[in-house]
Amino acid sequence: MTALLLRRVELPGGIGDVAIRDGRISAIAAHLDTDTAGPDATVVDGHGGALIPGLHDHHIHLLATAAAADSIRCGPPEVRTAEELAQVLQNAPGDGWIRGVGYVETVAGPLDSRALDRIETRRPVRVQHRSGAMWVLNSVAAASVGLDDADHPGIERDDSGAATGRLFRADDWLRVRLPGDGPPDLRALGARLARFGITGVTDATPDLSAETIAVLIDAHVNGAIPQRLHLLGVPVDTATEALPPTVTVGPSKIVLADSGLPDFAKLVETIRRAHDAGRAVAVHCVSRIALVLLVAALDEAGAVRGDRIEHGSVIPAELIAELARKGICVVTQPGFLAHRGDDYLERVDADDLPHLYRCRSLLDGGVGLALSSDAPYGPLDPWTVISAAADRRAPTGVVVGPEERIGTGEALAGYLTRPERPGRDPRTVEVGAPADLVLLDRPLREELAEPTSESLFCTIIRGEIVYQRSHRSNAAR
Repeated sequence: MTALLLRRVELPGGIGDVAIRDGRISAIAAHLDTDTAGPDATVVDGHGGALIPGLHDHHIHLLATAAAADSIRCGPPEVRTAEELAQVLQNAPGDGWIRGVGYVETVAGPLDSRALDRIETRRPVRVQHRSGAMWVLNSVAAASVGLDDADHPGIERDDSGAATGRLFRADDWLRVRLPGDGPPDLRALGARLARFGITGVTDATPDLSAETIAVLIDAHVNGAIPQRLHLLGVPVDTATEALPPTVTVGPSKIVLADSGLPDFAKLVETIRRAHDAGRAVAVHCVSRIALVLLVAALDEAGAVRGDRIEHGSVIPAELIAELARKGICVVTQPGFLAHRGDDYLERVDADDLPHLYRCRSLLDGGVGLALSSDAPYGPLDPWTVISAAADRRAPTGVVVGPEERIGTGEALAGYLTRPERPGRDPRTVEVGAPADLVLLDRPLREELAEPTSESLFCTIIRGEIVYQRSHRSNAAR
């Protein structure tokens, strides 16, 4: 493994040197001799820039994010009207399937096959709602996958029994019926994550198949995704003994979809089954009713350490103390406010707006808070999310829930906690710790005053430099 000596980096105790060997921090002092890290050590001069633990994105969908990079944007800010939607779909390159993403009803109302047929009838088209929960197919696409004769429970049908072209949470079913060259290449995404200072990711995709698990692990092992990999969607009966040491299995992902909430007894049994298998649960909750259902189910099944809520888009104030009592962490995405805040102000029920993407009240109430992107549905850049948690400004500048603002330092801490314990005990730069680190080109105080990924100079994962900027910015010391 590469040995590193980081000189003149800002640490909590002042400027100092950090030695790295065999993937771990081996020494920290005001000054270290070159031989401390070893005669073969690569020396990096930090010029007084802050050295911090690497960031962990606690909720991301890796394959969907990679696929989205090659898809047609069908929603704001790129597309805002029905005319613009028609234009981008009709001008899509190639002559095969058209894959659109990011659609929202403010563009052209509810979509179904008939609506898409008015735009494109020659090529098969599938458009994903920006929530990620629904695909809409035009008639050519629907015929290609045999939608009318299929029996997946997520296929919406009209009163006559005909498929409308709308599919809810049917990604796996749809994927195996599509032509293609296999899963998307994850290498470019891994490089982007490193460029943002992300050294670990939690893939929150539910119900991962054995084939998809193999794809993700292979991408990690071959270096396409150099980040440490934490998986939520691994089925509870999957053997995990042979996983690489940098791939871990987290809580079992459960989706409480508002399009079809589960039977209460079935939800309780699903939670118990995960707990009995030694797994906590990570539960997708975006509405008030879903959260109330979950809290009641955890009352019945019992909560265990590691149980977590994904999104927590709407958390009524009266439930905060209950979440704290149960030790439940909330993994949330205030970055949505920066991208969709104006839409929320117009479309979210007025009674729910004060409870939207809480941060301050959760921290003050003793609830563990971890931040994440939910990419590709939210902004991938963690520094954008950190800024959004602090200012909560919608695209037009309106502040959404000012009382829920937190400091940028508190927001950064939401990215520094361990994947197995999100929202608790942020990692620190200390001897013996894994060398998953980020070197900035400025002091931490300046970075927190104006968070930006442009200040990132170097990303280190397991003691290896996976990203290093070729030059320092004008703000570097």
